[in-house]
Amino acid sequence: MKLLCVNAGSSSLKYQLFEMPEEKVLISGYIEKIGLEDSFWTTKVNGEKIKGAKYLKNHSEAVKVMLDELIDHEVVKSLDEIKGVGHRVLHGGEKYSDSVLITDEVINDIKDLTKLGPLHHPGNLAGIESLKEVLPNVPMVAVYDTAFHQTMPKENFMYPVPYEWYLNYGVRKYGFHGTSHKYITTVMKEKLGKEDVNLIICHIGSGASISAVKDGKCFDTTMGITPLDGLMMGTRSGSIDPSILEYVCKESGKSISDVTNELNKKSGLLGISGFSDSRDVETAAAGGDERAKLALRMYNDRVSKYIADYYIELEGNVDAIIFTAGVGENGSDARSEMIKKLAPLGIKLDEEMNSKVASFKEISEGVISSKDSKIPVWVVPTNEELMIIKDTYKFVK
Repeated sequence: MKLLCVNAGSSSLKYQLFEMPEEKVLISGYIEKIGLEDSFWTTKVNGEKIKGAKYLKNHSEAVKVMLDELIDHEVVKSLDEIKGVGHRVLHGGEKYSDSVLITDEVINDIKDLTKLGPLHHPGNLAGIESLKEVLPNVPMVAVYDTAFHQTMPKENFMYPVPYEWYLNYGVRKYGFHGTSHKYITTVMKEKLGKEDVNLIICHIGSGASISAVKDGKCFDTTMGITPLDGLMMGTRSGSIDPSILEYVCKESGKSISDVTNELNKKSGLLGISGFSDSRDVETAAAGGDERAKLALRMYNDRVSKYIADYYIELEGNVDAIIFTAGVGENGSDARSEMIKKLAPLGIKLDEEMNSKVASFKEISEGVISSKDSKIPVWVVPTNEELMIIKDTYKFVK
């Protein structure tokens, strides 16, 4: 059975076509700069990367390119072979705690929740509506980034603000990267041979979040009402004193929107060091750049603090700490610095094993803690697309 995974952003569209239940990726692609004159795409099939370019004025045209690629590369002979589509959707609010078949009601709810996901939902919706036009009889599934975190107890998702803000405006912590955290939880249940796992999952990439999983369910997470909260990231500030916004607006004459945009796109590693990619920051730091060194210290310190915080929340009953996503899977130096800070908790690193594990190396996953570490530390590659397709397959089959 062929199932299509789609992740539509404001000006991009990522996709993978899977053969299920074999979980085999037949083709993948990334279409970029939709709506701009220099639109282009990269298709990967049979181990080969193929590039293309032409002006794509909207997501409908991008969807046509995607479907043409499937047929042109003979991955499908007809679009009738596609039996289901799984769509990544950013925000499910409080209503959606799991993936759902997309109906008119679901589409209307996604539109209503755009106020909580203004940067992502227009693209998510454009991808859904464009594909429904071309494949009107194919079942489609919405897989929400927030869904996994909806098991958090109220004391962990509420903010200490006027309660009316929650009742009237939905102000609360929702959490994101839920599809990744769900995938890692599922994998670790299999590896540890138990359902009621207690985990600290560190999804650390350009965007970054940590979750505390208690008895196999999300208990707490770092991102909030938006993905801006929590950890310092590639371009996002993470948690800061909220009064900074009013102060900078008054001092600079900028609007709240201007400052919020800078907190999302010009802060984090980029704001401190001038580089948003951690690899560039590490290279600059190795060359003696003091701001790059500062950025790394800040970044690593914040990850360690949240791990320690969640260790306390889980009452010290932690089956494993897991590093995943770009930095988590490949940043051996970052992992080393983060784990060293956790020595007071009895967590110890096997430096040799840590240096050997990365997605681009022969060993892509494994335990990087020493045998006498109080808690095992794992590196496990995430696969959000596969999680989306697994959820889609449950509905379609």
